[in-house]
Amino acid sequence: MSIIEVNDLTRKFNNLVAVDNISFRVKKGEIFGLLGPNGAGKTTTIKMLCTLLRPTWGQAKVAGFEVVRGAAKVREHIGLVAEKIILYDRLTARENLKFFGRLNHIPKKIILERTKKLLKLVKMEKWANNLAGTFSTGMKQRINLARALLNMPEILFLDEPTLGLDPQTTRAIRDFIKEINREGITIILTTHIMQEADLLCDRIGIIDEGKIVALDIPQNLKNIISEQGKTILELNIPGLSPKIVSEIEELEAVASVNQRNEYNLKIYIENENAIYQIMNIIQKNGGKIKSIATLTPNLEDVFLHFTGHEIRDKAEKKMPLEHPRHRRFGAKPRIR
Repeated sequence: MSIIEVNDLTRKFNNLVAVDNISFRVKKGEIFGLLGPNGAGKTTTIKMLCTLLRPTWGQAKVAGFEVVRGAAKVREHIGLVAEKIILYDRLTARENLKFFGRLNHIPKKIILERTKKLLKLVKMEKWANNLAGTFSTGMKQRINLARALLNMPEILFLDEPTLGLDPQTTRAIRDFIKEINREGITIILTTHIMQEADLLCDRIGIIDEGKIVALDIPQNLKNIISEQGKTILELNIPGLSPKIVSEIEELEAVASVNQRNEYNLKIYIENENAIYQIMNIIQKNGGKIKSIATLTPNLEDVFLHFTGHEIRDKAEKKMPLEHPRHRRFGAKPRIR
């Protein structure tokens, strides 16, 4: 049973097509991931599904309600943890939850009951009466998650929920996501972190330049590389030069070459004879092979296969703040 249905959804900002005619379904109770670099269209998609942004055209239904005509009904069934943490520093953790509960028209008694439960759930009950302004980013994100769960949503949207967090807090947030999913909440997760998508998601849609280029369970996506007969090599080469890289790229049996740093190459080959040709090129041009390994395909390899570039090539490229997407996102979200 699909709890979210998206058909030909598109959003334009002037001449920029941020989301380009995408269609997908999300099953009730699953963790569905949108994986892609910054600027790929992930946040714009989430904003349309959460009724914060009107589609230019196309349709989407969330919890059975159309996101434009039934926007108020959609908000009754969803929670949102946006990339920007939505809390007030001058309120305590408990006061923040009470404030947002009142905004959602939740009765006072229920707010008190849920606040106590949620603070315990996110392991923040010890700091319930501390000002949010004194919290670390990870602590704020835990309260932010509790805020999004106040209305007991059927669907929780998480937009880069571990962005900027330390490894320990990141792991705790991931464990929390799994826990609330086990309670039956459908989760839509956007991320540019391959490992996060692989660990958490039942299915993944790879999005790049506004288009969904692949959609399946993680293992099926990774099997695509192996089924095409490609082998992935990682080489450590002291003395690596542009000439070596260029000559390897010209080999017929080499599908692609990615230079990881000044010493490392990741090479996708279509038959094993290419290994000997690669070794000859390196030795001929004065390079030395310190190590060579065959790698198992991962989601980064899948992303490269479908888009022609690595996600890390784009992950650190932020849109300028004056971009229309940023101006619109500055508005306070209305989650009821």
